[in-house]
Amino acid sequence: MTPKPHVGKPVGPFEFATVGAGAVSVGQAKERWTMLFVYRGRHCPRCKRFLNKLNDMLSEWTDLMDVLVVSADTEEKARLDQAEFAWNFDLGYGLTELQMRSLGLYVSDPLSEAETSDRFAEPGAFGIRPDGTLMLVDISNGPAARPDLAELLDGMTFNITNNRPVRGTA
Repeated sequence: MTPKPHVGKPVGPFEFATVGAGAVSVGQAKERWTMLFVYRGRHCPRCKRFLNKLNDMLSEWTDLMDVLVVSADTEEKARLDQAEFAWNFDLGYGLTELQMRSLGLYVSDPLSEAETSDRFAEPGAFGIRPDGTLMLVDISNGPAARPDLAELLDGMTFNITNNRPVRGTA
């Protein structure tokens, strides 16, 4: 079993290749907050609905923080998703199993070759402070449980604006 992520502690650092934007990193000091969304991959229709909603409200998110979306997919699969959905966020690929486990994500084996060919991460959302520490975590063991993006953005806005402390450390 993968341990829970450690809020209040540094994330990674991790670097991900992205479709068309070069490499991006999380867990290093930056000027802005980062919201990292992990999705299951090209094979997941629920992920597409979630990411389409994120894309629809992306400007609200990017007014407040950087947004990065990543999966364990190959570059080819990520490019196919980007071409099909024309998402405006940084779309990363190549999330490794070690990175998945380091983030505390649930990891799944494919149910069949029709689904995908390799292990993949179940969904997660991570609010990362400018100093690279983890502030907020939302992880799921399957595609049906996802945060409401408007509520999550509202909560992150409150946390950032009021410099709220990390919760869940007791």
